[in-house]
Amino acid sequence: MAALITKFCSQALIIFLLILPSLVSKSCAASIVVYWGQNGGEGTLTDTCASGRYEIVNIAFLSQFGNGQTPLINLADHCDPASNGCQRFSNEVRNCQNQGIKVLLSIGGAGGSYTLSDEDDARRVADYIWNNFLGGQSNSRPLGDAVLDGVDFDIEMGVPHYDALARKLSEYSTSSRKVLLSAAPQCPFPDQLLNGALTTGLFDYVWVQFYNNPQCEYSSSNFDTFKNSWNQWNNIDARFFFVGLPASQAAAGSGYVPSNDMINQVLPFVKMSGKYGGVMLYDRFQDIQTGYSTQIQGSI
Repeated sequence: MAALITKFCSQALIIFLLILPSLVSKSCAASIVVYWGQNGGEGTLTDTCASGRYEIVNIAFLSQFGNGQTPLINLADHCDPASNGCQRFSNEVRNCQNQGIKVLLSIGGAGGSYTLSDEDDARRVADYIWNNFLGGQSNSRPLGDAVLDGVDFDIEMGVPHYDALARKLSEYSTSSRKVLLSAAPQCPFPDQLLNGALTTGLFDYVWVQFYNNPQCEYSSSNFDTFKNSWNQWNNIDARFFFVGLPASQAAAGSGYVPSNDMINQVLPFVKMSGKYGGVMLYDRFQDIQTGYSTQIQGSI
Protein backbone atom coordinates (compact mmCIF):
# COMPACT_ATOMS: atom_id res chain seq x y z
CA MET A 1 0.00 0.00 0.00
CA ALA A 2 2.85 2.41 0.90
CA ALA A 3 4.46 1.77 -2.46
CA LEU A 4 1.20 2.55 -4.26
CA ILE A 5 0.76 5.80 -2.34
CA THR A 6 4.35 6.80 -3.09
CA LYS A 7 3.84 6.05 -6.78
CA PHE A 8 0.58 8.03 -6.86
CA CYS A 9 2.16 11.02 -5.10
CA SER A 10 5.10 10.98 -7.49
CA GLN A 11 2.78 10.93 -10.49
CA ALA A 12 0.68 13.76 -9.01
CA LEU A 13 3.82 15.83 -8.40
CA ILE A 14 4.97 15.34 -11.99
CA ILE A 15 1.55 16.39 -13.33
CA PHE A 16 1.53 19.46 -11.08
CA LEU A 17 5.02 20.48 -12.18
CA LEU A 18 3.97 20.10 -15.81
CA ILE A 19 0.93 22.35 -15.48
CA LEU A 20 2.53 24.85 -13.07
CA PRO A 21 4.06 27.04 -15.82
CA SER A 22 0.68 27.49 -17.50
CA LEU A 23 -0.97 28.31 -14.17
CA VAL A 24 1.67 30.88 -13.35
CA SER A 25 1.57 32.46 -16.78
CA LYS A 26 -2.22 32.71 -16.65
CA SER A 27 -2.32 34.25 -13.18
CA CYS A 28 0.48 36.73 -13.99
CA ALA A 29 -0.65 37.56 -17.51
CA ALA A 30 -0.66 41.25 -18.31
CA SER A 31 -3.88 42.90 -19.46
CA ILE A 32 -5.04 45.29 -22.14
CA VAL A 33 -7.50 47.88 -20.87
CA VAL A 34 -9.74 49.95 -23.14
CA TYR A 35 -12.13 52.87 -22.77
CA TRP A 36 -15.55 52.42 -24.34
CA GLY A 37 -18.51 54.79 -24.58
CA GLN A 38 -17.51 57.97 -26.36
CA ASN A 39 -18.10 57.04 -30.00
CA GLY A 40 -21.21 55.38 -31.41
CA GLY A 41 -19.08 53.89 -34.19
CA GLU A 42 -17.17 51.65 -31.79
CA GLY A 43 -19.92 49.02 -31.65
CA THR A 44 -21.62 47.53 -28.65
CA LEU A 45 -20.15 46.65 -25.30
CA THR A 46 -20.85 43.01 -26.12
CA ASP A 47 -18.84 43.27 -29.34
CA THR A 48 -16.00 44.94 -27.45
CA CYS A 49 -15.74 42.10 -24.95
CA ALA A 50 -16.30 39.38 -27.57
CA SER A 51 -13.32 40.66 -29.56
CA GLY A 52 -10.94 38.84 -27.23
CA ARG A 53 -8.64 41.88 -27.08
CA TYR A 54 -9.33 43.22 -23.59
CA GLU A 55 -9.37 42.08 -19.97
CA ILE A 56 -10.76 45.32 -18.51
CA VAL A 57 -13.26 47.76 -20.06
CA ASN A 58 -13.87 51.26 -18.69
CA ILE A 59 -17.35 52.60 -19.44
CA ALA A 60 -16.81 56.31 -20.06
CA PHE A 61 -17.94 58.64 -18.57
CA LEU A 62 -19.92 59.71 -15.54
CA SER A 63 -19.16 63.26 -16.59
CA GLN A 64 -21.34 65.28 -14.21
CA PHE A 65 -21.31 64.98 -10.43
CA GLY A 66 -20.54 66.83 -7.22
CA ASN A 67 -21.23 70.28 -5.79
CA GLY A 68 -24.99 69.70 -5.73
CA GLN A 69 -25.28 68.69 -9.39
CA THR A 70 -27.45 65.79 -10.49
CA PRO A 71 -25.01 63.07 -11.58
CA LEU A 72 -25.19 62.31 -15.29
CA ILE A 73 -23.62 59.61 -17.42
CA ASN A 74 -22.60 60.51 -20.97
CA LEU A 75 -22.20 57.65 -23.44
CA ALA A 76 -22.27 59.83 -26.56
CA ASP A 77 -24.39 58.32 -29.34
CA HIS A 78 -24.83 54.97 -27.61
CA CYS A 79 -27.89 55.92 -25.60
CA ASP A 80 -29.94 58.67 -23.99
CA PRO A 81 -29.72 58.48 -20.20
CA ALA A 82 -32.61 60.96 -19.78
CA SER A 83 -35.02 58.38 -21.21
CA ASN A 84 -33.37 55.45 -19.38
CA GLY A 85 -32.01 54.32 -22.73
CA CYS A 86 -28.66 53.25 -21.25
CA GLN A 87 -30.28 50.61 -19.05
CA ARG A 88 -30.26 48.23 -22.00
CA PHE A 89 -26.51 47.80 -21.45
CA SER A 90 -27.15 45.86 -18.27
CA ASN A 91 -27.14 42.51 -20.07
CA GLU A 92 -24.08 43.53 -22.05
CA VAL A 93 -22.19 44.29 -18.85
CA ARG A 94 -23.07 40.81 -17.57
CA ASN A 95 -22.01 39.25 -20.88
CA CYS A 96 -18.58 40.80 -20.40
CA GLN A 97 -18.33 39.72 -16.78
CA ASN A 98 -19.34 36.17 -17.68
CA GLN A 99 -16.24 36.08 -19.89
CA GLY A 100 -14.05 37.10 -16.96
CA ILE A 101 -13.74 40.71 -18.13
CA LYS A 102 -13.83 43.43 -15.48
CA VAL A 103 -16.15 46.36 -16.25
CA LEU A 104 -15.51 49.65 -14.46
CA LEU A 105 -17.34 52.97 -14.42
CA SER A 106 -15.00 55.76 -15.44
CA ILE A 107 -15.78 59.07 -13.77
CA GLY A 108 -14.60 62.45 -15.02
CA GLY A 109 -13.00 62.75 -18.45
CA ALA A 110 -11.72 65.75 -20.36
CA GLY A 111 -15.17 67.35 -20.68
CA GLY A 112 -18.33 67.57 -18.66
CA SER A 113 -19.02 69.29 -15.37
CA TYR A 114 -17.67 67.71 -12.21
CA THR A 115 -16.01 68.77 -8.99
CA LEU A 116 -16.04 67.89 -5.30
CA SER A 117 -16.68 70.83 -2.99
CA ASP A 118 -15.47 69.10 0.18
CA GLU A 119 -15.05 65.68 1.77
CA ASP A 120 -18.74 65.36 2.63
CA ASP A 121 -19.56 66.02 -1.01
CA ALA A 122 -17.08 63.30 -2.00
CA ARG A 123 -18.78 60.82 0.31
CA ARG A 124 -22.20 61.70 -1.11
CA VAL A 125 -20.92 61.06 -4.63
CA ALA A 126 -19.48 57.73 -3.46
CA ASP A 127 -22.88 56.75 -2.04
CA TYR A 128 -24.51 57.69 -5.35
CA ILE A 129 -22.06 55.59 -7.34
CA TRP A 130 -22.50 52.62 -4.99
CA ASN A 131 -26.29 52.74 -5.16
CA ASN A 132 -26.57 53.41 -8.88
CA PHE A 133 -23.72 51.43 -10.46
CA LEU A 134 -22.29 49.03 -7.91
CA GLY A 135 -23.89 46.78 -5.31
CA GLY A 136 -26.38 49.18 -3.76
CA GLN A 137 -30.03 49.82 -4.47
CA SER A 138 -31.70 52.64 -6.42
CA ASN A 139 -34.79 53.15 -8.56
CA SER A 140 -32.81 55.12 -11.14
CA ARG A 141 -29.78 52.99 -12.01
CA PRO A 142 -28.52 54.43 -15.34
CA LEU A 143 -27.10 51.09 -16.55
CA GLY A 144 -29.85 48.94 -15.09
CA ASP A 145 -29.35 46.26 -12.47
CA ALA A 146 -25.90 45.11 -13.59
CA VAL A 147 -23.29 45.46 -10.85
CA LEU A 148 -20.06 46.96 -12.16
CA ASP A 149 -16.73 45.80 -10.77
CA GLY A 150 -15.38 49.15 -9.69
CA VAL A 151 -14.63 52.78 -10.43
CA ASP A 152 -11.99 54.41 -12.62
CA PHE A 153 -10.82 57.94 -11.71
CA ASP A 154 -10.10 59.83 -14.94
CA ILE A 155 -9.99 63.22 -13.25
CA GLU A 156 -8.85 66.14 -15.38
CA MET A 157 -10.55 69.11 -13.69
CA GLY A 158 -12.01 70.28 -10.40
CA VAL A 159 -10.45 70.28 -6.95
CA PRO A 160 -8.62 67.40 -5.22
CA HIS A 161 -10.99 65.79 -2.73
CA TYR A 162 -10.72 62.42 -4.43
CA ASP A 163 -8.96 60.75 -1.50
CA ALA A 164 -12.25 60.94 0.43
CA LEU A 165 -14.11 59.50 -2.56
CA ALA A 166 -11.67 56.59 -2.82
CA ARG A 167 -11.86 55.84 0.89
CA LYS A 168 -15.64 55.84 0.96
CA LEU A 169 -15.88 53.60 -2.11
CA SER A 170 -13.38 51.16 -0.63
CA GLU A 171 -15.52 50.90 2.50
CA TYR A 172 -18.15 49.16 0.39
CA SER A 173 -15.78 46.28 -0.33
CA THR A 174 -16.62 42.99 1.37
CA SER A 175 -14.81 39.70 1.78
CA SER A 176 -16.79 38.31 -1.15
CA ARG A 177 -16.67 41.31 -3.50
CA LYS A 178 -14.05 44.02 -3.67
CA VAL A 179 -14.81 47.41 -5.19
CA LEU A 180 -11.93 47.78 -7.63
CA LEU A 181 -10.36 51.21 -7.91
CA SER A 182 -8.33 52.47 -10.84
CA ALA A 183 -6.92 55.83 -11.85
CA ALA A 184 -5.74 57.46 -15.07
CA PRO A 185 -3.36 60.22 -13.97
CA GLN A 186 -1.44 62.43 -16.39
CA CYS A 187 2.21 61.35 -16.58
CA PRO A 188 3.79 64.50 -15.04
CA PHE A 189 4.53 63.34 -11.50
CA PRO A 190 2.72 63.79 -9.19
CA ASP A 191 -0.71 64.31 -10.71
CA GLN A 192 -2.06 67.44 -9.01
CA LEU A 193 -5.68 66.28 -8.90
CA LEU A 194 -5.16 62.61 -8.07
CA ASN A 195 -2.09 62.64 -5.88
CA GLY A 196 -4.08 62.66 -2.64
CA ALA A 197 -6.22 59.75 -3.76
CA LEU A 198 -3.25 57.74 -4.99
CA THR A 199 -1.36 58.16 -1.72
CA THR A 200 -4.16 56.29 0.10
CA GLY A 201 -2.74 53.00 -1.18
CA LEU A 202 -6.26 51.84 -2.11
CA PHE A 203 -5.85 51.65 -5.87
CA ASP A 204 -5.66 48.34 -7.69
CA TYR A 205 -4.74 49.71 -11.11
CA VAL A 206 -3.03 52.88 -12.27
CA TRP A 207 -2.93 53.47 -16.02
CA VAL A 208 -0.74 56.52 -16.46
CA GLN A 209 -1.59 58.69 -19.46
CA PHE A 210 1.70 58.86 -21.33
CA TYR A 211 0.22 61.13 -23.98
CA ASN A 212 -0.48 64.82 -24.50
CA ASN A 213 2.43 65.38 -22.11
CA PRO A 214 5.69 65.62 -24.12
CA GLN A 215 7.79 66.05 -20.97
CA CYS A 216 7.16 62.45 -19.89
CA GLU A 217 5.79 60.49 -22.85
CA TYR A 218 7.77 58.10 -25.05
CA SER A 219 10.05 59.53 -27.71
CA SER A 220 12.33 57.47 -29.94
CA SER A 221 14.91 60.26 -29.73
CA ASN A 222 14.86 60.50 -25.92
CA PHE A 223 13.75 57.34 -24.17
CA ASP A 224 14.82 58.69 -20.78
CA THR A 225 11.81 61.02 -20.53
CA PHE A 226 9.46 58.06 -20.49
CA LYS A 227 11.78 55.83 -18.50
CA ASN A 228 12.21 58.31 -15.66
CA SER A 229 8.49 58.98 -15.44
CA TRP A 230 7.63 55.27 -15.39
CA ASN A 231 10.09 54.68 -12.55
CA GLN A 232 8.61 57.56 -10.55
CA TRP A 233 5.10 56.24 -10.90
CA ASN A 234 6.14 52.73 -9.86
CA ASN A 235 7.26 54.07 -6.50
CA ILE A 236 3.75 54.89 -5.30
CA ASP A 237 1.63 52.41 -3.37
CA ALA A 238 -0.64 50.68 -5.90
CA ARG A 239 -0.92 47.09 -7.08
CA PHE A 240 -0.37 47.37 -10.83
CA PHE A 241 0.79 50.03 -13.26
CA PHE A 242 -0.17 50.23 -16.92
CA VAL A 243 1.25 52.16 -19.86
CA GLY A 244 -1.60 54.41 -21.04
CA LEU A 245 -1.47 55.21 -24.76
CA PRO A 246 -3.64 56.48 -27.61
CA ALA A 247 -4.70 53.64 -29.89
CA SER A 248 -4.02 55.83 -32.93
CA GLN A 249 -2.37 59.10 -33.86
CA ALA A 250 -5.84 60.63 -34.15
CA ALA A 251 -6.71 59.77 -30.54
CA ALA A 252 -4.35 62.31 -28.98
CA GLY A 253 -2.29 65.36 -29.78
CA SER A 254 0.97 63.58 -28.97
CA GLY A 255 2.26 60.39 -27.41
CA TYR A 256 1.27 57.81 -30.01
CA VAL A 257 3.82 54.98 -29.99
CA PRO A 258 4.17 52.92 -33.21
CA SER A 259 3.54 49.27 -32.46
CA ASN A 260 7.09 48.25 -33.43
CA ASP A 261 8.54 50.74 -30.94
CA MET A 262 6.08 49.54 -28.34
CA ILE A 263 7.10 45.91 -28.83
CA ASN A 264 10.85 46.46 -29.14
CA GLN A 265 11.50 49.44 -26.87
CA VAL A 266 8.75 50.20 -24.38
CA LEU A 267 7.47 46.78 -23.36
CA PRO A 268 10.84 45.12 -22.66
CA PHE A 269 11.60 47.99 -20.26
CA VAL A 270 8.28 48.24 -18.41
CA LYS A 271 7.97 44.47 -18.03
CA MET A 272 11.00 44.53 -15.75
CA SER A 273 8.82 46.14 -13.09
CA GLY A 274 7.24 43.83 -10.55
CA LYS A 275 4.18 46.09 -10.64
CA TYR A 276 3.72 45.96 -14.42
CA GLY A 277 0.07 45.27 -15.25
CA GLY A 278 -0.25 45.85 -18.99
CA VAL A 279 -1.37 48.52 -21.43
CA MET A 280 -4.32 50.91 -21.42
CA LEU A 281 -5.63 52.17 -24.76
CA TYR A 282 -7.83 55.14 -25.52
CA ASP A 283 -10.16 54.20 -27.01
CA ARG A 284 -12.15 51.30 -28.48
CA PHE A 285 -13.16 53.22 -31.62
CA GLN A 286 -9.57 54.12 -32.48
CA ASP A 287 -8.39 50.60 -31.70
CA ILE A 288 -10.87 49.22 -34.23
CA GLN A 289 -9.40 51.55 -36.86
CA THR A 290 -5.77 50.60 -36.24
CA GLY A 291 -5.88 47.14 -34.70
CA TYR A 292 -3.26 48.37 -32.23
CA SER A 293 -4.22 45.97 -29.44
CA THR A 294 -3.99 43.02 -31.80
CA GLN A 295 -0.54 44.12 -32.94
CA ILE A 296 0.88 44.25 -29.40
CA GLN A 297 -1.22 41.55 -27.75
CA GLY A 298 1.35 38.79 -28.08
CA SER A 299 4.08 40.94 -26.52
CA ILE A 300 2.47 42.41 -23.41
